[in-house]
Amino acid sequence: MTDSFLTIAKAEEGLFKDKGSKFIAYAFPVETEEEIKEHIDQLKKSHHSARHHCYAWRLGASMKHFRANDDGEPSSTAGKPILGQIRRLNLTNVLVVVVRYFGGTLLGVSGLINAYKESAADVLERATIVEKLLETKFQVYFDYPNMNPVMRIFKEEGLKQHENQFELRCKITSSVRKSEAERIIEKFKKIEGVEIVVVE
Repeated sequence: MTDSFLTIAKAEEGLFKDKGSKFIAYAFPVETEEEIKEHIDQLKKSHHSARHHCYAWRLGASMKHFRANDDGEPSSTAGKPILGQIRRLNLTNVLVVVVRYFGGTLLGVSGLINAYKESAADVLERATIVEKLLETKFQVYFDYPNMNPVMRIFKEEGLKQHENQFELRCKITSSVRKSEAERIIEKFKKIEGVEIVVVE
């Protein structure tokens, strides 16, 4: 089971020109389709006089959720080449939009494919690629006298404490990479009176 994926650290911008046409490329790290829609709507507003706003995106560690859109360019000349560059770098949770300002000269099918491919390649080369972990978030509930054995596991495993409350009945919220989750949760369960709730 894979519990990590590659994405980009932050939004980037690039520019490609061919026969007077300008191709402005944008790459964004994204997590939801709502976010994707917001970025595209925003670019359509800020580049309202552009002829085309073509894009491709991919979401999720399984990489099965993706879309490519030609936005009025001849079929498969824009979205597909953009998606091809996302795939080439094995990225996910990423959106690439290429805004085209027409320069008066037709580029032809092969010219368009090349322009959108190069625009996407350029902006992704500018981006910092990072590895992200898929994590399981969980809460550990325990009575105050069990503090020492619980904290020992936190220390041994180098676990993060996102939030905690120490009262008579204590609670610590933590997370761990998915592939380790089962083993670590079992460790806590061996302490009498400890209850684990998996949040996500």
